[in-house]
Amino acid sequence: MRIGYACINMTMPSKFKTCRLKTVELEGMQKVKELTLHNLNETLQVIKWNIAHDIYFYRMSSNLVPLGTHPIMTWAWAEDEDVRYITDQIKELVAAYKLRLSVHPGQYTLINSPNEEVVRKSILDLIHHQELLALTGGTDMILHVGGAYGDKEAAKKRFVSAYKLLPDTIKNVMRIENDDKIFTIDDVLDICEQTGAAACFDIHHHVCHHEEETDIKNVMHRAITTWEKIGIPPKMHISSGKTGKTDRAHYSYILEEDWHYFMKHLPDLSVDVMVEAKMKEQAVLQLRERTE
Repeated sequence: MRIGYACINMTMPSKFKTCRLKTVELEGMQKVKELTLHNLNETLQVIKWNIAHDIYFYRMSSNLVPLGTHPIMTWAWAEDEDVRYITDQIKELVAAYKLRLSVHPGQYTLINSPNEEVVRKSILDLIHHQELLALTGGTDMILHVGGAYGDKEAAKKRFVSAYKLLPDTIKNVMRIENDDKIFTIDDVLDICEQTGAAACFDIHHHVCHHEEETDIKNVMHRAITTWEKIGIPPKMHISSGKTGKTDRAHYSYILEEDWHYFMKHLPDLSVDVMVEAKMKEQAVLQLRERTE
């Protein structure tokens, strides 16, 4: 079991940079390149820190390339030699240490939207994330189903239809996660059955939002089986509610009772676990102490 965290390293601390559209309009693509190289190098340093502390699972930031999918972008960042110099180093570390890298497109990436323009922009975002994974040796792009738009079943059907039209390069890395308000793990497993995608089970989201009759051990097992044909360990998420079990906001660490609940129902210890906690790598180190 690899236990990882997302984006920011609190100990270093890591500092990723972005900029406003106005800045790029004034300073051009050179500014975007400057910030991108900084962010990629910062990612490289975080990964080196992780390796030194035996953390082999990490989610990269979705904002490494500022305005990466905005119409203003004219720089072919993924083909740039300076970019490749850094991403090649990351890829070498991934191979040497059997690291697992993932990305998680944001809340506005909605391939099940009834708005065609939103879907078009969402696919551009997926392409962008897939390029980042390809350059760095990453394997997972986690995506929520999206919005219900007044009819959840119709929204699920639109997701399936949109998914089937995606390039194979995206399908090969996309994993679908249950959320804490609309689409339960049962919804996700239904979609996975129709698309062949793997399910990323988030236990905190499940606690916040699930079908009353759902057997957690059963759905965890079913989620794990969706990964069998992919050939890599299943991926799951864990977090603790800030003020209580059903608080959607994340606590700084993972509470011992939540970790125990997760491990008690987990049917297969081969899974990799992404910790979603405010204290990031420090929460991972604390959890690891409990499991040793």
